Amino acid sequence: MHKYDLLVIGSGAGANVAANAYETGMTVALVDNERFGGTCLLRGCIPTKILTRVADLIMEVKGAGRVDLKARIDGVDFASLMDRMRAETVGESEKIEESVAHASGYDFYRGTGEFVSDLTMTVNGETIKADHVVIASGARPYIPPIDGLDAVEYLTNKTVLEIKEIPKSMIIVGGGYIAVEFAHFFSAIGTDVTILGRNVRLLKEEDSDVSALLQAELSKRMKVYTNCEVVSARESGGLERVTARNRSSGEELTFAAETLLIAAGRISNADLFKPEKTGIKTDAQGWITVDEYFRTSNRHIWAFGDALGQHMFRHVANDQSQIVWLNLRSSMETPKKAKLYSMSYHAVPRAIFSWPQIATVGMTLAEARNSGRHLLVGTADYSDTAKGVAMGRPPGFARIVADADSQEILGATIVGPEAPTLVQEVIDLMYTPGRSYVPALQAMHIHPALPEVVQRAFAGLAPIGHEHHHSNHPH
Repeated sequence: MHKYDLLVIGSGAGANVAANAYETGMTVALVDNERFGGTCLLRGCIPTKILTRVADLIMEVKGAGRVDLKARIDGVDFASLMDRMRAETVGESEKIEESVAHASGYDFYRGTGEFVSDLTMTVNGETIKADHVVIASGARPYIPPIDGLDAVEYLTNKTVLEIKEIPKSMIIVGGGYIAVEFAHFFSAIGTDVTILGRNVRLLKEEDSDVSALLQAELSKRMKVYTNCEVVSARESGGLERVTARNRSSGEELTFAAETLLIAAGRISNADLFKPEKTGIKTDAQGWITVDEYFRTSNRHIWAFGDALGQHMFRHVANDQSQIVWLNLRSSMETPKKAKLYSMSYHAVPRAIFSWPQIATVGMTLAEARNSGRHLLVGTADYSDTAKGVAMGRPPGFARIVADADSQEILGATIVGPEAPTLVQEVIDLMYTPGRSYVPALQAMHIHPALPEVVQRAFAGLAPIGHEHHHSNHPH
C-alpha cells in the first residue's frame, strides 16, 4: 500500500490543489483515467476554441460583402488544423505529465480508481491511501436512451476531436452550448449540419430572445429543429439514420447523415470511483454533494468543479480550487478552529463561442423578473454604435439588468461580435463592493470602439417596461 498526505481525483482544476499541496511539502497522489489536464485542456475549452476561431474567420470572410469587400476562401487544411489543435493540447498535457514524473513525492496514476474503504483506493492493481482527499473528477457525455444507438457509430465531444476528414454531413443531437459550438465549426468548414434539440429552444439557460437570435442566424446555414426528441437510430446505406419525434405534435421525422454527434448534456463521473465506499453522499443524479465550504459528508474529503454538477466552467473550478486549498490547509493546521471560506456565485460568467457569440454574467432577464426586485433594464444594439456601423451592422445587442433600489448590477447578456470580451467590463463591476452600475456611466469609453455598445446599454437603464435604446445615432 502507498500512503500519501493527499489524494486528488481529477487532473484538471484538481491539479491546482495538488500543486499547492506539493509545494508546501505534502506527498500527493493524483489519479485520472485519462491524460493529464482534464476536460478543459484535452476535450473542452481549449481544443474547441482553436477550431471555432477558424470558423469565426470563415464567417467573417463570408460576410465581408456587408462592408463592400469581395473575398473568398480557398479551403481549410483540416488535417493541419487538427494536428495543430492536438499539438497544443496533447503536447501541453505531455509536458505537464513529464514534469510531474520527475517530482519526488508527487505521483500520477493514470487509470480509473475505485474506493475500497475509507480514504483508500485501488488503481491499476495498486492500493493507495491518504489522510485527505480532494475530488475534482469532472463529468462525461450523457448518452440518451435512444433505441438502437448502441448499434451505430456516433461521436461525442471527445471523439469528434479525433476525426481525420471533414464529414460531408452531420446530425447533432442536443441544443446546448457544446452542440451549437460544434454546429458553428462544422457548418463553417463545409459540413451539412442538422441540429436536433430536445428543448423548446436552443440554449435553454439563456433568455428567449437570445435563443431566437442564435437560432435565426444558425438557420441561415444549417437545419435547426427544436422541441424534437430523437427516439431511434440505425445505420443503413453507409449513413447514420435517426428518427425524431416532435414533443408537441407527436409527428416523427427521419434524418440521415454521414456522422452522428451526441451532445445531449453531461453526467457525473462519481459512479466510476465508488464514492459510497468512503462515506461520500451523492444526489439523485449522482453528483457529489458538499456544504458551502466544499466539504463532503466525509470530513476528510472535499469536492469541487464539474463533479458537483453546477456552474460547470473551468473558470469556476479554478476559483473553487483555491478556496478548497485554503479550507483544506486551515482544517489540517487548526482542525477545531479552522477558518473556512465559501464562494459567491452572484456573478458567474459564461460564454458560447457560436456565431453570433454569446456571453452572460449573473442573472438573465427572466431570472431577474422572477427575483421580486424592482428592475432597471438597458439594451443597445451593435448598430447603435459607430463601430457597429463600421462593421456592417452585425446582428446583436447588449443588455444590462440592475436593481432599481440599490443600483446593483444583477446581470448582463451580450450577443454578437466579441461578446465574451465585452462582458468583462460588467463582470468587473459586479465584483466591486457595491456592485454598482454608476462607474460605467462615469467612465470614459473610447470612441469609436465596440465597448460603446455596453456603455449605451448602461446609459439606457430604465424601469422595466419602459426600457429604451439610448440613442439611434451612432455618433
